[in-house]
Amino acid sequence: MNLAQDLRSLAEQIEACKRCDLYKSTTHSVPGEGNLQAKIVFVGEAPGFHEDKQGKPFVGNAGKLLNSLLAKVGLNREDVFITNVIKHRPPQNRDPEPNEIAACRHWLDRQLALLNPKIIVTLGRWSLNYFLPLKKISQVHGVPLKINKTVLLPMYHPAAAFRNGQVARALEEDFQRNKNIFQDPNSATSMGENQDEGGQQSLF
Repeated sequence: MNLAQDLRSLAEQIEACKRCDLYKSTTHSVPGEGNLQAKIVFVGEAPGFHEDKQGKPFVGNAGKLLNSLLAKVGLNREDVFITNVIKHRPPQNRDPEPNEIAACRHWLDRQLALLNPKIIVTLGRWSLNYFLPLKKISQVHGVPLKINKTVLLPMYHPAAAFRNGQVARALEEDFQRNKNIFQDPNSATSMGENQDEGGQQSLF
């Protein structure tokens, strides 16, 4: 099987997933989408209302902001792959629960193993803590962190920018500060210090 077939098969398995109860209250699973050859993978937290209806990640207001931020660093959605830690929408967009994250870990880990990105951009604290449980988004946002040969780039979640003007400014500044590695992901591997504390020994 090739990469496209592998990811399509994985998406079908996610659609049929009953590892937690979230599937009972959702319209569609949201496995993720984007460039299968992408060197940059964005990982959000969980689908929202519009994502659940369409089965696609980041298609609501947060998605529009993400598209705008990508454009400002010379990218578009077709250049990257976008997914979430959680593949089904939590009711009323509540935070994901630990058992739900644990149940979904299998899917994200398999996606990343197939995509093998140079850079993983985490959007929001739940995504950051998936990889580095002891880090705080307020302290490391916009700072490239190295885990083995992969660079983790923590960012605030675009949805948070609508609630807090300071976060909105920080988010745009973080994208601009990292414009060089967005445009040349291969250069990111020489950046950042290794993160062992609270991190996984291997991402893939």
